[in-house]
Amino acid sequence: MQIAYLSTFYPFRGGIAQFNASLYREFQKMGHNVDAFTFTCQYPSFLFPGETQYVQKGDIADIINSERILNTANPFTYLTASKKIKKIKPDLLLMKYWMSYFAPSLGYVAGSMKSKTKVITILDNVISHEKRFFDKAFTKYFLDKNDGFIAMSEKVKNDLLHYKPDAKVTLIPHPLYDHFGKIVDKTAARKELNIDTNKKTILFFGFIRDYKGLDLLINAFGELDKSYQLIIAGEVYGNFDKYDELILKNPNKENIHKYIKYISDNEVNTYFSAADVCILPYKGATQSGITGISYHFETPMIATDVGGLSEIIHHNKTGFIVDAPSSKAITEGIIEYFNNCDTELLKQNIRTLKKELSWENFAEQLIDFYYKLK
Repeated sequence: MQIAYLSTFYPFRGGIAQFNASLYREFQKMGHNVDAFTFTCQYPSFLFPGETQYVQKGDIADIINSERILNTANPFTYLTASKKIKKIKPDLLLMKYWMSYFAPSLGYVAGSMKSKTKVITILDNVISHEKRFFDKAFTKYFLDKNDGFIAMSEKVKNDLLHYKPDAKVTLIPHPLYDHFGKIVDKTAARKELNIDTNKKTILFFGFIRDYKGLDLLINAFGELDKSYQLIIAGEVYGNFDKYDELILKNPNKENIHKYIKYISDNEVNTYFSAADVCILPYKGATQSGITGISYHFETPMIATDVGGLSEIIHHNKTGFIVDAPSSKAITEGIIEYFNNCDTELLKQNIRTLKKELSWENFAEQLIDFYYKLK
């Protein structure tokens, strides 16, 4: 099969680029011809308040040989991008969608394909985490240009069907990231991070955005005793000032360890190996790529019961689900987890789940779905 894959690839960095690279490699293993296309400009800077969108020196990146053809802010490139993709006569145009800003550019390219080319989009979100006035109109425009969709949680599937009741969609859970290296000794990892080797260690990992509830977690952590420590590791979208203010007032502040930076792939295993549990105190969510990383390192998770998180984190089987996104509930959930959960059983269950959530499985199901669209 000839596949055109238009999304985020090297030289861009982050979870979406990692996802696309892993799936691209799996399609290659299956014997498909895959042409990767990416952006000349992915976001204008005002929509990306992080440090940088690009792979930096020292990052470990899968260098996919992609052609940079689409500037999301320049409509003239929509036409040239469409022509370049049509030139290879793809059987399938595959894209990823996570924010309504991309709807005009990706929607134009999708809508310009010839009838022979089926268009499938993998949906990270249908409704953007940060709401904007154009979300509804842009999203409807984009969805109408597709032949089919992959949802990775029931929440996303339901959001899609709300916008487009006749959508052809299949649900395939998010695969596990497997390129971050091996689990290392817990004590050695904690020493490398210069933290206490004996405390109960909670990890908050990934890009820091308001919907991820770090403020709730910091307040919750202040209600715990001194036997706990919290690692906050990731790059902040915007600035960290409001979190620093909460930490400064926190009665447990000496046990909060900050690593506010982009965590490169070769550092990830240190943070997860140091942790007893990874926490997702989200205020809202669809799914999270952090679950795939955490499962890779066989690290159980504590998560709030929002969006699709409870679909992938199974209560008392692979982690612990907190009823509500509130500081009080998070504090109680952490205490309950450490006091009553059988962590060895959780890890055994995670090992079983790892075999199911493979990239091979995901790719095969996606191709099966493509043939059902014909």
